[in-house]
Amino acid sequence: MWQKNVKMTKPTDVLHPLMLVGTGSDVGKSVLATALCRIFLQDGYRPAPFKAQNMALNSFATADGKEIGRAQAVQAEAARLQPTTDMNPLLLKPNSEHTTQVVLNGKPIGNRSAYDYFRREGRDELRAAVGEAFDRLASRFNPIVMEGAGSVAEINLRDSDIVNMSMAKRADADVVLVADIDRGGVFASAYGSVMLQTEEDRRRIKGIIVNKFRGDLRLFADGRKMLEEICGVPVLGVVPMFHDIVIEEEDSVELERKRRQMSCGKVNVAVVLLHHISNFTDFDVLERDERINLFYTNDVHDVETADIVILPGTKSTLDDLSELRRNGLAQAVVRAHRAGKTIVGICGGYQMLGTMAADPDGVEGSIRQLPGLGLLPVTTVMTTRKTTEQVCFTFDGSTCHGYEIHQGESFPDVCPDENTADASTDVKCDDAGSRTLPKVVTAPSCIGTYVHGFFDNPSAVEYLLRPFSGKISRGARQQISTEEFKDLQYDRLAEHVRKYVDIDRLYSIMKANR
Repeated sequence: MWQKNVKMTKPTDVLHPLMLVGTGSDVGKSVLATALCRIFLQDGYRPAPFKAQNMALNSFATADGKEIGRAQAVQAEAARLQPTTDMNPLLLKPNSEHTTQVVLNGKPIGNRSAYDYFRREGRDELRAAVGEAFDRLASRFNPIVMEGAGSVAEINLRDSDIVNMSMAKRADADVVLVADIDRGGVFASAYGSVMLQTEEDRRRIKGIIVNKFRGDLRLFADGRKMLEEICGVPVLGVVPMFHDIVIEEEDSVELERKRRQMSCGKVNVAVVLLHHISNFTDFDVLERDERINLFYTNDVHDVETADIVILPGTKSTLDDLSELRRNGLAQAVVRAHRAGKTIVGICGGYQMLGTMAADPDGVEGSIRQLPGLGLLPVTTVMTTRKTTEQVCFTFDGSTCHGYEIHQGESFPDVCPDENTADASTDVKCDDAGSRTLPKVVTAPSCIGTYVHGFFDNPSAVEYLLRPFSGKISRGARQQISTEEFKDLQYDRLAEHVRKYVDIDRLYSIMKANR
C-alpha cells in the first residue's frame, strides 16, 4: 500500500504547515486530517501527518518496531506513506483514570500520573523531542498536516501545552478550528475557542470548519455568516455527517454504537466489550464481511448464543480478566466453548485464554496472578519489556502479515506428547526441549495470537468461518481486500470533504506571505 504509484504533477509551492484544532474531543479532527492528507496527495503534493501528543489505546507498530497512535498510521496510509514515530512522537496510553504509560519516539519511558505528567516541570525535554520530530518530518514532506488534541481552549493547561497552539507556533502553522455542530452549542464553543486564545494565537487561526452537520445545509446559511462575524475568521466549510464511508476509529466511544442483535443467515460474532479494550480496529474487516454479523457486547446471553466469541486486546489483562470473572462473562465464554462455539483471543484476550496470567513485578497493577480460562495450554508472565514489531508468518498454508504490541511473554505449559490430548494443539518443542509458541496457537474450537491485523489476512477469515459454512446465506460474499477497501475509502472521504470545504481558499491561506 505504501509504495503505490500515483501519476501526479509536482507543485513547486511550499505550503505552510496546517494544524487542525478542535472545540473539544471527538469533533472529527483526525478524520478531516486524513481527508486533507489524501487531498494534498491527489493534488500532487507530498503530505505527511503529525500529532505531537496523542492519547489513545489504539496503536500501531512501525516497520522499525516502534509504537505510534493508530490515527496517525491511518493518516499516513491516506498519504501513502510508511508510518514513522516522527508522525506521533509522544503517545499516552492510559492504564487507569489516574495513570498513563508514556511512549516517547516509539518506546515506553515509564508510567506517570496525570498530575505529574501535566506539571510544568520536565516539559522542556518532551517539548524539545516533539519539535525535533516535526523538523525531521518537515525537511522531507510538504505540507505537514498537523492535528491538535482535545479542546484548544483548555487555558489551565496552556503553560504545559505541547500539542495545540504552542506546537502551532513552533511549526509556524496556519490553524483551522474544527467545531462539532452535532453535539450542539456550536456558536458558543467556536467563539469561546477563538476568544480564549492569546492575541498572538488568535491571529494564527485562519478559518473554521463546521463538522458533522445533519439536514439541509441551506438552513445554516445565516448561521455561517453569524459565526464568521462573531469569531472574525472565515468559515471554510460545513461538512455533513456521513455514514457510508468507513475510516478506522480511534476512540472506543464508537463501540457503544455497534451493539447489534443476532442475525439469521450470517455467522454471529460477539466481541467482548472489555473495560480496557484496545486495538478494536482488528475486527473492522470482519464487520464489513457480508457473511458475518459482528457486534460488541458484555451480555452473558449474547456470549453463550453467538457462533464465535472474540476476546480482544486490552491495556490491562489481569484487571479485565478479574472483571470477567466477577460479572460472569468468563464462565459464559467457557460454557460457549464447551457447546462447540469458536473462541478467539487477540493479544490480551489471548493471554486470558491460557491457564495462568501472572504479574509478579506489578507491571500492570496490584493483581499479581489469576487463573486464565484454561482453553489453551499457555502461561503468560507480564514483563517490563514491551514487544512492538511487524511480523510475517505462515498460517493455514498462506503467508500472513500483522504486528504485535504487548507486554508479557507467553509459553507452553508443557511440551505436548503425541499420545496425549495436548497433541491436538499446535504448540511445538524443539529437539532440546525448549518451549516455543507459533504466532497463532490453535486448538479445537479455539484460536489465540498476539498478532494485531490477523483478520486482515484472507486465509485467517476463511479459517475462522470454515466450521460455519452451512449457516451462511447463498450470495453472501467476502469483502474486497483490506488494502483495496481502505484506499477506496480514503478517496471517497477526500471527495466528500472537497465538496463541502473551500480547498482553493485553504491553499491561498497556506501559500500567503507571512
